[in-house]
Amino acid sequence: MRKAAMPYFVLALFALLYLAATVLVQLPPLVAAVYGVMSLTCFAVYAIDKRAARANTWRTPEKTLWLLGLLCGWPGALLAQQWLRHKNAKRSFQVVFWITVLVNMMGFAWMTLQYAQAV
Repeated sequence: MRKAAMPYFVLALFALLYLAATVLVQLPPLVAAVYGVMSLTCFAVYAIDKRAARANTWRTPEKTLWLLGLLCGWPGALLAQQWLRHKNAKRSFQVVFWITVLVNMMGFAWMTLQYAQAV
């Protein structure tokens, strides 16, 4: 798989997992709303940071970008990295970013299983 295609593969995989979880355990719409709002927020913060980088003004701390991604905004962050070409080449940032994606997906899986057992 080409390196450029991997982010889209991860997004597609998550979309399929989310769809399966929704069909199998009827996840509440609030989950989709949280991912949607946080993804839009994260994308906007990346865009603001990209503009600040070009203008050489105050930047958003990387810890903030990672935290927003961890808190369900990573799909938007991933799209921002690809479409805005921002923070996609800095290896040290990417390593932590992908760890936050993994932790979020594991949390999603765990919470889905907990929800399934409660229903």
